[in-house]
This record gives sequence, C-alpha cells and structure tokens, in this order.
Amino acid sequence: MRFGKEFVSQMIPEWQEAYIDYAYLKTILQDIQASRNRSDSNNQSSTPSFARNLTRRYNRDALVSENHDIVVNTVTRLEEGLETAAYETTFLKAGEAGGDFEVTFFRTLDREFNKVNNFYRLKVETARTEALALNKQMDALIAFRHKVMDQNQKNPSVFDSVSEDINGSASEVGSSSKCTEHNVALADLMRNEDTSNESILERIRMNKTREITPLSAIKTILKVHKQDELKFTRDNLKEVEKRLQVAFTEFYQKLRHLKNYSFLNASAVSKIMKKYDKIAKRNAAKLYMEMVDKSFLSSSEEVHKLLLKVESIFIEHFSNSNRREGMSHLRPKINKERHLITFSTGFFFGCGISLIVALGLIIHARNIMGTPGQRTYMETMFPLYRFFGFVVLHMDMYAANIYFWRRYRVNYSFIFGFKQGTELGYRHVLLLSFGLGTLSLCAVLLNLDMEMDAQTKDYRLVTELIPLFLLVLVIIIVLCPFNILYRSSRFFFLSVLFRCIAAPFYAVHLPDFFLGDQLTSQVQALRSLEFYICYYGFGDFRYRRRNTCTSNIGFRTFYFIVAVIPYWLRFLQCIRRMVEDRDLSHGYNGIKYLLTIVAASLRTAYTLNRGSNWNITAWVFSGVATFYGTYWDIVLDWGLLQRGCKNSFLRDKLLVPHKTVYYAAMVLNVLLRLVWLQTVLDLKFSFLHRETMVALMACLEIIRRGIWNFFRLENEHLNNVGRYRAFKTVPLPFNYEEDGDHHNN
Repeated sequence: MRFGKEFVSQMIPEWQEAYIDYAYLKTILQDIQASRNRSDSNNQSSTPSFARNLTRRYNRDALVSENHDIVVNTVTRLEEGLETAAYETTFLKAGEAGGDFEVTFFRTLDREFNKVNNFYRLKVETARTEALALNKQMDALIAFRHKVMDQNQKNPSVFDSVSEDINGSASEVGSSSKCTEHNVALADLMRNEDTSNESILERIRMNKTREITPLSAIKTILKVHKQDELKFTRDNLKEVEKRLQVAFTEFYQKLRHLKNYSFLNASAVSKIMKKYDKIAKRNAAKLYMEMVDKSFLSSSEEVHKLLLKVESIFIEHFSNSNRREGMSHLRPKINKERHLITFSTGFFFGCGISLIVALGLIIHARNIMGTPGQRTYMETMFPLYRFFGFVVLHMDMYAANIYFWRRYRVNYSFIFGFKQGTELGYRHVLLLSFGLGTLSLCAVLLNLDMEMDAQTKDYRLVTELIPLFLLVLVIIIVLCPFNILYRSSRFFFLSVLFRCIAAPFYAVHLPDFFLGDQLTSQVQALRSLEFYICYYGFGDFRYRRRNTCTSNIGFRTFYFIVAVIPYWLRFLQCIRRMVEDRDLSHGYNGIKYLLTIVAASLRTAYTLNRGSNWNITAWVFSGVATFYGTYWDIVLDWGLLQRGCKNSFLRDKLLVPHKTVYYAAMVLNVLLRLVWLQTVLDLKFSFLHRETMVALMACLEIIRRGIWNFFRLENEHLNNVGRYRAFKTVPLPFNYEEDGDHHNN
C-alpha cells in the first residue's frame, strides 16, 4: 500500500483535519516538478550539448557541496492571548526558476507542521490533566479498599477476599512504601504530603451515574442526591473498580492514539521532504527533519511514559499482576474477518434466491393466486409472514449503511457507543439477515406444501402454527443468555430498546433516539405483531384461517394505538432531552412527532371508516406533517441546504465525493415521504391485494429510513470532527470536595 493511502487509512476520523495535509503538499510538488520540467526543456533547447554536460556536472557538484537550501527558524507567536512557539522556513533559492512554487511549498509545510505540533501539545496537556485525575482516583480506591478491610476484619471471609484483591500483585498494598510507589506511578506530578487514607476519605464522595430505577431517574432530573455518601461495602468496591477499569482503558486508548498521531505525522513530513528533494534536486530534508526531531511532536516522551505507567498500574491493581490478562483488556480488540462468515453469508443468500424461485414456480404451477382461498390466505397468513420480510429488509439496509459508513470513514462504532471489538460488520448483519430470510421462506414453502397436499390435512393445525413457531424461535435467539450469535450486540439492542420504552425515565443518548426513529418506520411490523396476538390469542387459527380480528373492537382500537406508540416514544425522548439540555430545538423536534401522530391516526381512521370528512382532515394534517418532517430531515438531521456554503444547497463538508448523491437523496426523501398518498387517494390495482399494497408502502418507508440513517450519522460524524471529539467521556467513581467547590466557584 502506498504511503498516502496508508496515511489516510490510519487516521483517527474525528482528528482528520488536525493531520498534515499530505495530499495538498503532493499537489504543490507536482507544480514544482512541472515548473522544473519546463525550465529544463527551455535550457535544453537554448544550450549546446557540450555546455549542457558541463552544467549538469557543475550542478551535481554544487548539490553535493551546498547543504543550505533552507534555514529553519523558531519564532514566537501570539495566538488567543497565549505565546506559542512556531517554526518558519526560509527558502534561500527563491530566485531560481520555479522558486515561487518552492516558497509556497515550505510556507504550507510550516503551517501544517505548526498546526500538528500545537494540536499534539494541547492533547498531551489534556492527557496530563486526566492522569492527575486518575491518580487521585487511585488514591481514593486504595483508601476505600483499606476502609473495607478495616470494617470487615470481624468477618474473615470478607477480609480475605478484599485482601486478595489488594495484594493480588504479590505485594502488600498496606505498606507505606508500596502506597508511595503507586502514588507516583501514574505521572510525576506534585502532590500534597497529607495523603493518609482518613484524610482522603474525608474529602471524597461517590458519584452516582447509574439510573437503575425510574425513581432514581426522577431524582437525577431534579438534581437530588447526585452524590452518594460513602458506604464501605464490597458491592460498592466492585462497582468502583469496574468503573475505574473502564476509565483506565479509555485513557490508555487515548494515549495509543496520541502516539500513533505523532508517528504518522512525523512520517508524513519525512516522506514529503524526501519527495521534495528528489523532485527539486535539493538537500533540504536532512535539515528540516532535524527540526522535526527536536520539536515537541517527536521529542516529547510524556505519552510513552504514561503508557508504560498505565500498563503497570492496570496490571498490578486490576488483573492480579497477570500481564497477558491486563494487556488483553487495555489493547483494542480487532474483529478479524473470517472466511466462514463470508461463506455462510453467500450460502444463505443462495438458499434464499433458490427458495424465492421455488416459491414462484409452486404458485404458478398450482395456480394458487386463482384459488378461492387466495383472499383468505392474504388476510390471515400473509400479515404473519410479512413481519419477517420487514425485519430482513431493515437489516439489509443497516448492513448497507455499515458498508458505506466504513467506506467513507464514519466512526459509527464510537457514535453508537459499541464496546470495542464487539461491533458488527456488514457481513455479520447480512449473515443474520439472510439466515432469517431463509428460515422465513422455508416456513412459507412448508406451509404451502402442507396445505396443498391432500394426504396431510390432519396436520392443518400444525400448518397454522408454523409462523408462531418461527416468531418464538426468533424471540428465543434474541433473548438467549448464552454467548452465541453475537450476545453483546443482542444485549446492547435489548438495553437500548428498554430505554426507548422507558423514555421519560432515562437519559436519552444517540443510540436511544436512533432506535426510536427506526421503530417509527416499522409501524406495519408492529401491527403484524398485534395480529399475531389476536390471531393466535383468540384461536382463529383453529378454524380454517378464520379472521375475526378486523371486526373486533379491541383489535381496531389497538390498531390506532400501535401506530402511535413509536412516535409517542420519540416525543417523550424529545421532551426529556429538552428538559435536560434546556434546548428548545428538541421541543420543536417533538412537535414533528405530535403532528405525525395526528396524521397517522387520521389516515388510519380514514382507512377503517371511509368518509369525506376523514379524507380532508387526513389530507391537511398529513401534508403539514410531511412538510415539517422533510424540512427537519434535510436541514437539521442531515445538515444540508446551508446558506453561503461552497457546495450549492448542501454543506461545506461532504464525505461522499459526488454531490449528485446528496441531491438524489433529498429528492428521494421527499418522494418516499409521500407514500401516505396511497392511503388518502385510495389507490387500488387489480393485480395487487390490499395487504400487498400496504406491505409495499411499508417497504418504501424502510428504504427511506435506510437512506436517512447514512446521512444522519454522516452529519453526526462531521460534528464530532469539528469538535475533535474522538473519545467518550467516562464518569469517574469519586468526587473530591475541593474539585466540586472549585467548580461551583
């Protein structure tokens, strides 16, 4: 792989603007090369061959003897009221042919290097501050451990377990020498002499970050008991250790990224200077790299020392001096692409295509669509099976999202907050999708075959239960507690789904409202689940596919409620965010969902109760909701249609190089949001059953949501890039009173 591609591939996506602009520097080198080629051609045409040979020999000798093509100076600049050191390069041969391009090259290189050097210095200062905070947290942890030991000395079992945790590093933590060694282990920072356990415990409180119950969530909103009094129990000790492990792991990843950032940029400068010397036939790389080696970017050893000290502390205090175990927690887990995943995905895809072809041939050969039972089948069995079709299509769209997010370097795993090494790739999602699709098609074919075979009429009851068996199987797999079929991803999905359902009582983060938006596009799937409950709960499956659900008043009532639930949950999430963030924009977003609730209810009412009044009202509210939602999608969720940007009607920063993609996405979003017109216009096609039309409209909405997903996360990623936000904030377990007083002042 060429260095330019490797350089881009190893960038931290959120810091990409803080790296050396290697591609732009290469374009300047191309200008220098073109200028020198023109100069050489002019010299060759005007100079005799004998003179050219003498000139080449003289220039070659001069190149060896002259080593001062540039002079690098250190200057002091005033930026934002602070004096910062910067480097300026003076090109000594600007009068030569093409010298203006070389002057531009060094000015650009100096600007880029100073940017990188200052950014690195700022991040190291931040790391030093975080190291001090973690150092104080470790002091509190050791004091907390000692207190737990002292309180449980009367209980030998508890004492032994705590003592084993503390002494797991084959040394006595209680000794003053060990405590002193640990106190200076994280960073060589000045500390107060009064570091006794009692004095530390008197100055700390526990930070409560978990919202375990709705009551605790309400207390959090009302700012009640944000800090708990210290309770010296084993459970609290385990909780503190767990949270500190996460904090140390995240801090270690920051240090690794900083080290990689320094190495990549220094390598980029070295590569570009070698290219410059080769193209311009200069000898400037050595002198410039001497400056780079002396700069803070290359000469600072703080990050390396902090890495070693974090490793030492983590291995000693959190992995019982087991280096292999400790490093396995600290180092990032990389998902390896396995050939079995690719093979299985292709296998299930081939099976799915074969089953679709077989299904079409069976329907055509037996003329199933022309039988009297076709209408009954479409009103009973089809709503049951289409649920799996909606899920499979949504998973396929999500797999496509992951593929394009990775292609355009959108850090989706960080944005969603996936645990490192557990995020699913697009192949994994496609494997699950094609596997579920294959099972669903097998169930459909089995159902048709058992229904049409006259010798198996005794199994009619089993035939009707096939969709229920498949649904129960899917639910069992999702809830399975064993470490199979991507357990971490399944549990992450379930936890986010639970927070969506309990929207008013839990803080709303991006995964929560992102999943809430996905649910708003799966209204028909939720109605299919409602039909499952009615069809099997009321026993219609026992009577030759009798469908009494549509005439049941309870079913018709919940038909409205089910359509409203996803939008109502999103509305509650918006209200929660508005109260917490004190940002009215979340309230305006909530209005969008209220309008959608009214519009969806009116369209459903018109579907069940035809009438001109229902039609007109549905038209008005659906039109307003569509306009409001389309504006919010394009302008606020996607960040497009910005005024005065360099990309007309888009935004300044675009990840997809082709602008037509954004224009097409905006047009498609508008068109696909108008699928509700089918309801109010009462469009009917003789060759399509009403349930088929509903399913097609639902599929179009899922496709629209898939398109929305990509651009929504792209905009979120660009916001992170603008703020250089590449790491999540980890809440620390302890809070020092002086820190709180300082914060309040």
